[in-house]
Parts: sequence; structure tokens; C-alpha cells
Amino acid sequence: MAQLIADRRDIDFVLHEQFNADKLSKKELFADFNKKTIDLIISEARNLAIKEILPTQKDGDEEGCVFEKGNVKIPESFHKAYELYTEGEWVATTEDLEWGGQGMPKLVALAANDYFVGANFAFMMYPGLTHGAGKLVEEFGNEEQKKRYLKKLYTGEWTGTMLLTEPEAGSDVGALTTSAVKNDDGTYTITGSKIFISGGEHDLTDNIIHPVLARIEGEPEGTKGISLFLVPKFRINPDGSLGEFNDVVCTGIEEKMGIHGNSTCSLTLGGNGNCIGELLGEKNKGMRAMFLMMNEARLLVGMQGLTCASSAYLYALNYARERVQGKNILQFFDKDAKSVPIIQHPDIRRQLMIMKSYVEGMRSLIYYIGLCEDMARISDNQEEKEKFHGLIEVLTPIAKGYVTDRSFEICSHGIQIYGGYGYIKEYPMEQLLRDCRITMIYEGTNGIQAMDFLVRKLGLNEGKTMMDLLGEIQKTIAKAKKTPGLEDLAGKVEQALNKLGEVAMHMGKIVTSDKVLTAFAHAHPFLETAGDVVNAWMLLWRASVAAPAKEKKKKDAAFYEGQIKSAEYFINSILPVALGKMDAILAADNAVVDIPEDAFGG
Repeated sequence: MAQLIADRRDIDFVLHEQFNADKLSKKELFADFNKKTIDLIISEARNLAIKEILPTQKDGDEEGCVFEKGNVKIPESFHKAYELYTEGEWVATTEDLEWGGQGMPKLVALAANDYFVGANFAFMMYPGLTHGAGKLVEEFGNEEQKKRYLKKLYTGEWTGTMLLTEPEAGSDVGALTTSAVKNDDGTYTITGSKIFISGGEHDLTDNIIHPVLARIEGEPEGTKGISLFLVPKFRINPDGSLGEFNDVVCTGIEEKMGIHGNSTCSLTLGGNGNCIGELLGEKNKGMRAMFLMMNEARLLVGMQGLTCASSAYLYALNYARERVQGKNILQFFDKDAKSVPIIQHPDIRRQLMIMKSYVEGMRSLIYYIGLCEDMARISDNQEEKEKFHGLIEVLTPIAKGYVTDRSFEICSHGIQIYGGYGYIKEYPMEQLLRDCRITMIYEGTNGIQAMDFLVRKLGLNEGKTMMDLLGEIQKTIAKAKKTPGLEDLAGKVEQALNKLGEVAMHMGKIVTSDKVLTAFAHAHPFLETAGDVVNAWMLLWRASVAAPAKEKKKKDAAFYEGQIKSAEYFINSILPVALGKMDAILAADNAVVDIPEDAFGG
């Protein structure tokens, strides 16, 4: 069943042939992470994921979480898996050894997560959010806060969450009503309610640390007046032991479409007037701090989408090879012809090619963002550091928004290949589709990702960051043009890239004009087309590596041919659709904005 989480050969290709991960070991920061070590890490992650975490996936879906009198019990099998996961020091793989981390490159950590998240992403949300909470403490906490919380979080002894959403505010975080009143000892009394809190209450660990957004009494309305606080479930005594309950009460959990193994909680803070928090970072700078965690969370959500898609593809591929039904079309009128595996049917092959080309491109994209983070860390050049940070910023909404949109589509194709069997619980496809659907919603809906891409990222550094991205894509095109057999594909990607540049200029102009609503109406198609061009870039990059390797490594010729065919299919059959969408964006049709509300009907 290992191959039904992620394809190890493909992971190795991205790590070692596309991105040359072991080159990072030439720098002192990552000196311990040569190819042998990287391969060992991925093997260990794969073994743990397959043997211990994957079996919890079905348990988590069928048992779910149980709420009783303010307490939440998670599926029993999660406890052993979590114990083994934390024993392996996997919570904070990229962080400093001093705090319980492993100091590994982000690129390598993402490859390990490809297996972990693919095995059971509802389970992985507990340590994933814990790492994010720890990162907030590391970046914005004072020395006392780091001593009190950081190692406990990074080792997984305690878990962490992220308390943003409120019943009335929803995605409009600035409308929150949770309040903080300063006490004489410098702490704050917190009062308010939060909803949709992943992992907000459970019996996995003894304590849960909640980073909470709240407004200090008397501070400005909107996001400008929001501060960030650390609110533990149980207060912490001076000696580090757990003290009294901190008046953080779970009032219920949601019955959800998917991710049943993760507790999605409603929390009341200070219902008895006894919830104490401490300021994390500067007053009124809570949103700026929380964006650090949100960006990490958005990349994690992109990984969740990718792993659902990866599993769906591999299950569908396996099923198509084994399921015998119907004659080969070329033998349709031969009464003696036997039925064949459905992978021989052209329409099944079409769907598999759609799935394959997206999964491979999206895996490379997410890993590339990790590589950019590593390059920023090891670079001695400030301008280069800023470039890599900019690339991370501009690619994050694509990795979250575009990837999860396409991942749900891929899971749907997987069900279609299974036919009626895909629709029933006996097979894994329907759970993958249900679980995947949330990735398009949380950590900022994909509509919000599109607006972020349009408003924040398009004009980042006065447009330089977008130009840097286009420049990186052009480098791959130039290399592919010199690779025999890829010249035509490179030309088509270049055509799409130039058109995307034109669209970016157009959107940049109208978003600052009196046609601003028209720009927002086309924000999601703009994100989609940018994602298609980025996906084509990654596939062309893969093909430019695979083409020469195919001639040298005959044993792996079929794998390399598969890389080239993925690029061919996507660039010749899917990228032209993106060009049509770009024409529609440039036409700036205003129907979405102009239609009267009562003209929608209903």
C-alpha cells in the first residue's frame, strides 16, 4: 500500500534531480544533510507513515471525535501514532536542536511531510498547528516565553492551535469582538468566543497552547487594534508544572463532511471571568504576527491538497491496471476478444494523464517553495535573500488556492475511474474527496487567496517580485529550448508566460482604477491562469531534466518518458484553456458587477 500515498521515485526525482537537494549540504547550516542522510530521512518518514499513521486514516474517519461535557476524545489509534511521531522528533524538523528540532532543510521536511500528511492529514493537523504555534513563540516571544513554551511545543509534549475565527466575524478578522483587559501583573483577562478551531480541545496531550487574537480594551477597531496573546488550557506554574484550568471551555465540536479525526471546536474564553493570557509580541501587531503562522498553514493546506490528489491518482492508477472491463476498442468487433484492464481505454488514460500532470507539477511547486526558504536562509547576499522571500510570498496563494482547487478535481476524477465503487465507503476514494474539500475553504478561502494574489502579491516590491517569478520561469524556458525534443513545448510555455505578463499588467492597472470591482470579479480566474503557467513551468523543468537522463539511464527510461509525456499533455491540452481564460480576463466582461441582485433569481 506504500505506493498509494506518494510515489517514492517521483519524490526522489524532485529532490535529487530537479532541485539537487544535497547541494544544500555544501553550506555549513545544512552540512549534515547529504544525499545519503536525506534518503534515510525520507525512508524513515515513509516507514512511519505507512506502518503507523496510514492505519489511523480509516479509524479517524469512522470513529471521529467524541464531545462530552466540555471534553473531546479523539480516535484511540491516534495516541500511539502521535507517541511514535513525537519520539521521532518530527514536529519541528526544520527548527534549532536547542528547542527540540532537527535543523533539516525545509525542502527535505516537505518531502517527509508528503508521506505523513498523505497517510492521514486529519491526524497531522495536530502536530502541524503545534509547530505553527511554536513558530509564533520563537519569532515574537520574549526569552521567558520561549523557555516556558517553545520546547514543549516543538517536541509535541504540548500541542498548539490558532484562534482567529469568530461566529460573526468569519473571514473578516478585523470584526472580532474577543477582548483583553490588562491586569496589574501585566497579564490580560481574555473574554470571547471562537469557532472552527482545529484541535481546540482533545485528549492527545496534557496541555494545549492557544495563540489568540483579541482587542485590548480601548484600542482601535479593525485589524489595526488587534493583538496576539498566548492562552494555555492549563496555566503554567513557575516550575513548569501545570496549574489550574484557565477557563478555556469547549462548548461543542462540528459534525463535518470530512477530516472527522480532527476536532473542530467552538471555544468560550473567560466565560467565568477567569481566562488569563499574556501578550505575544507588540501590542496592536497581532495580525502581522499571525500572518507568519498563516503563511506556514497555507503551505500545509497546499500539501494537504497535494497528498489527497497524489493518493487519489495512485489508487486510480492501481485500480485501472487491475479492473478488467470491456474490450480494447481496436478489438471491439472481435467476438472472441477478451475484456481488458480499463487502463487500455482512451478516456481512462485521459483522466489518468490529467491527474498525473497536475500531481507532478504541484509536488514540484510545493517543494520549490521549501527550496526558496532554504536558499534564503543560506544566502549571504541580502538582495538574493529578499528575492527568495518574495518568491515564497507570491507563490503561497498559488500553492494554497490553485493546488487545492485542482486537487479536488483530481479526487473527483479518481472516483470517476472507479465508477460506482468510487462512490461507496468500501473504497478510499470518497473519503479522499470529502477530506480534500475543506482545503479550498480554511486558512483563507480560495477566493481570498485570489484577492491576496491580486492586491498584495502582484504589486509586491513595486512589481519586482512578480517580475522575478517571470524571470525564473524564463530561465527554464531557455534551457528547454536547447533540449532536443522540447523546443516546441518551451515555445508554448513562453507564449503563455508572455500572455500572463500582459494580464498581470492589465489587472494591476484596473485594480487601482474606477474598475476595481471588475478586477476583483476576475481575481480567481487570474489566480487560476497564473497557477496553470506555474504548473506548466514545473512540468517543463521536469521534462528538461528527464530528456537527457532518459538516454543515459536506460533502466529508468519509462519513468523519464512519463515526465516528458506529462509536460506534453499539460502544455498541449490544458495550457491552451488557460490562454482562453486570459483572453476573457483581458476582455474585462462586467456582467458579474453589473447584474442587479434581484436579477439572480431565486
